[in-house]
Amino acid sequence: MAAPDTSRRSFVPWVAMYHSVADCTDDPYRVTVTPERLDRQLAWLARRGLRGVSMAELLAAPAPRGLVGLTFDDGYADFLTHALPVLRRHRCTATLFVLPGRLGGDNAWDPLGPRKPLLTADGIRQAAAEGVEIGSHGLTHVDLTRADDRALRAETAGSRAALAELLGPAPAGFCYPYGTVDRRAADAVRDAGYTYACAIDPGPLTGPHAFPRVHVGQNDTAARLFLKYRLHPLRRRPVGVAR
Repeated sequence: MAAPDTSRRSFVPWVAMYHSVADCTDDPYRVTVTPERLDRQLAWLARRGLRGVSMAELLAAPAPRGLVGLTFDDGYADFLTHALPVLRRHRCTATLFVLPGRLGGDNAWDPLGPRKPLLTADGIRQAAAEGVEIGSHGLTHVDLTRADDRALRAETAGSRAALAELLGPAPAGFCYPYGTVDRRAADAVRDAGYTYACAIDPGPLTGPHAFPRVHVGQNDTAARLFLKYRLHPLRRRPVGVAR
């Protein structure tokens, strides 16, 4: 997959941040949506003339109007079984940020929640074969702002090399675990060769290596999505990508 062109414009992209798509009865971190809720949320986008796309497609579009980014963090195994069929039904694409250091493992970084299995190497290859953009979420899901220099290189450059070995092309995108980013982490991501990176609310660091995103969860009904979509340009800085 070609790296997205981020050289042309400044804009405030609306990028939705999802995680697991499954039963959300036990969900203390509010990172899970049911397939039914995801279906209704994507239908809401369609009714408003919006289409969910991967970050690569969003950034490559000459005019991103009418497009919103769909990102799924952590690489849960339920992406293939529950999220992908819904995305297909709505003709949406998405970016899946995975952890090549935890292939076939689980979300051990969440001490309170239920253990959720992560995709295996074959699962990630299957998602990529289905047209899903694969990005890195680091190797093992650590807060990069607290990592020493060696760990920072492993989580950024090391995870990119691991995914290049797994998939062939090196990923263009990175996603900061926990959404936390500082200048040192952003510089490490850029120096590792990533074209773009996603955060949550990076404030003054907002730019091609710190895109803001909007958390979307089970409680986000049509009314809440409308407010999040309308307020986003007022609450986030434009992403200045001109060089």
